[in-house]
Amino acid sequence: MPQLFKAGWAAALFALFCNVGGHAADFNVGSKRFTESYILGEIIAQTARQAGDAQVAHKPGLGNTAILFAALQSGAIDVYPEYSGTIVEELLGGKSGATLAEINHALAPLGLAAGVPLGFGNSYALAVSASSTAAARVNAISDLAGSRGLRLGLSQEFLNRRDGWPALQQRYGLSDKPRGLDHGLAYEALAAQQIDVMDVYTTDAKLSRHALRILADDQKFFPRYDALLLYRADLPQRLPATWQAIKTLENRIAQTRMIELNAAAELDGLSFASVAASFIGGTPAAAPQRAPRFVDRLLGDDLSRLAGQHLLLVFLSLLLSAAVGIPLGIAAARSPKAQTFIMPAVAVLQTIPALALLAFLIALFDRIGTLPAVAALFLYGLLPIVRNTATGLLEIPRGLPQAAAALGLRRGVILRLIELPLAARTILAGVRTSAVINVGTATIAAFIGAGGFGERIVAGLAVNDHAMLLAGALPAALLAILIELVFGAAERGLSPGSREQDGRT
Repeated sequence: MPQLFKAGWAAALFALFCNVGGHAADFNVGSKRFTESYILGEIIAQTARQAGDAQVAHKPGLGNTAILFAALQSGAIDVYPEYSGTIVEELLGGKSGATLAEINHALAPLGLAAGVPLGFGNSYALAVSASSTAAARVNAISDLAGSRGLRLGLSQEFLNRRDGWPALQQRYGLSDKPRGLDHGLAYEALAAQQIDVMDVYTTDAKLSRHALRILADDQKFFPRYDALLLYRADLPQRLPATWQAIKTLENRIAQTRMIELNAAAELDGLSFASVAASFIGGTPAAAPQRAPRFVDRLLGDDLSRLAGQHLLLVFLSLLLSAAVGIPLGIAAARSPKAQTFIMPAVAVLQTIPALALLAFLIALFDRIGTLPAVAALFLYGLLPIVRNTATGLLEIPRGLPQAAAALGLRRGVILRLIELPLAARTILAGVRTSAVINVGTATIAAFIGAGGFGERIVAGLAVNDHAMLLAGALPAALLAILIELVFGAAERGLSPGSREQDGRT
């Protein structure tokens, strides 16, 4: 087993080298987990690179507004595309006015600023399919109050925003209980008549494709959502050339142009980077000659980078879990009092929702990326290791350590030379379970900028691209199978029969 852990440390160090071998970026752009934000993030990043005074990185798909805002405050990112209504209602709690000057007055104590209006607005709205039976009954949001039996499918962020469902429900007196759905998947659910009403963005490319009709906001609930940049206040002084380049984006994107860019990514299958490049170059976003094959997506240029990031997350967190979990398991096996505390504690950690734990760790470490992701995976990996270590030690016949003690061996020597070797196979089975769990759970790290194969899954969800989703899920599944095989072979090597066979040969 020591050889296996040495191999694990080597793999983790190799993955760490692959992941962070380059220099840290001087200018980091963030974006949310939907098509328009991906594209705008790419436009900002590519424009900044043209200035040439900073190394630029785009961290795409960083979850929801709260995560982006926390990343901006901590300095993990320098800028991200946002909307005026979201800043006022969601981030400032409706305490500032609607003008840009009033927004900046409220942001100044946080070391942040808003500016560079991009030239279009993208409001929230509710929509129905024009061909559905619901369309004949509702024309405005207020009509929902008198229409029973309608099935609402709303994005998770909209369900929890200050300017989302709770306030909308109160304003219009709605009693419906909506389902939470990913924004990209909600379009397919509406087309399949699994839901009747969904929340949309007014620049969504799929509005016309799915023949959706926006319900009138007859009580003027939604504020203006003018697209602009939210950035760290010191950015213009710290990187003046980059800032001047970014300011050239002011009022350059009309609403019709933004819809075209969204359509190029969602409907024509262009990458976010190529859509952004077409805008910066002033050329139409041309559809590709052929749709990208699944093999092209699977073996794309980012495969080695994503594999290195995923290996880093899995092995580093696994080794930390083993380094802490095995001693905890030993303590639980030796002391009934310790067991009553340790076992429930590590079991509770497994029940915490992943995104909730990530949000807490982001606040704790004051950063996004690899550190909070590894911390979350480390905590999730403790239970199988602690439980199996305690079980393996408790299954050893009590006469063996007692006989060793009678021969004068110290307790630590008995543990190292007798108890741990006898329990090694059970302990390794716990490490094996933890490793396989971590491979799958590590995909959520993409929500906070830690990369890995989850980056493809998040991007695929944003545009409802099943090939992209599979190109992220398949390598993660293959990695889990490979780890399962390696640990299975290691367990067989630790079995008494194998050792006897080795002795005969």
